Amino acid sequence: MHIFSIIGIAVALAMDAFAVSIAVGIQLKTTRFRQFFRLSFHFGLFQALMPIIGWSAGLTIRSLIAAFDHWIAFGLLALVGGNMLKEAFTAENPDREEKKDATKGMTMVMLSVATSIDALAVGFSLSIINEPIILPAVVIGLVALIFTIIGLNLGNFASNSSWVKPYAEILGGLVLFGIGLNILYEHHALAFMLD
Repeated sequence: MHIFSIIGIAVALAMDAFAVSIAVGIQLKTTRFRQFFRLSFHFGLFQALMPIIGWSAGLTIRSLIAAFDHWIAFGLLALVGGNMLKEAFTAENPDREEKKDATKGMTMVMLSVATSIDALAVGFSLSIINEPIILPAVVIGLVALIFTIIGLNLGNFASNSSWVKPYAEILGGLVLFGIGLNILYEHHALAFMLD
């Protein structure tokens, strides 16, 4: 496979990670180096590992999870987005606990899995056409890492803009829901509603 094709695939796969990292940047408002490192490392790692897993599994697992992988991604994004919306609407409560850091714990793992499920399908596809996987996996991981860093910076910038600040967490939660709905739309899971 030509390097430009691999980069094109990597950029397409990184769009979910990019959008989610913008939402996380909006939620955090200011991001420390450790948060940048954790989120970009995990998004890059998961984006690199998923194609390898998909490639290794080939067609054996594809038929088992293809029917519902998009629902898993939607569920994970909806859960995190719902938590962000809940925090946004309880922001006026002075007794409220400190905001949950989306770059830690299970939230980060859920976001990493949700944004990289499409990379699993790419790995399946590459195994079907008998393409090697190491170079594409490395490129996919690096591009996701770079797009995550850019997205976090954009999210931080947006959350500190005077016109976005009051609505930052609501916007972040809605972005995650939107990404989840887009995943369902791309997999034609919402076709029954459009008929």
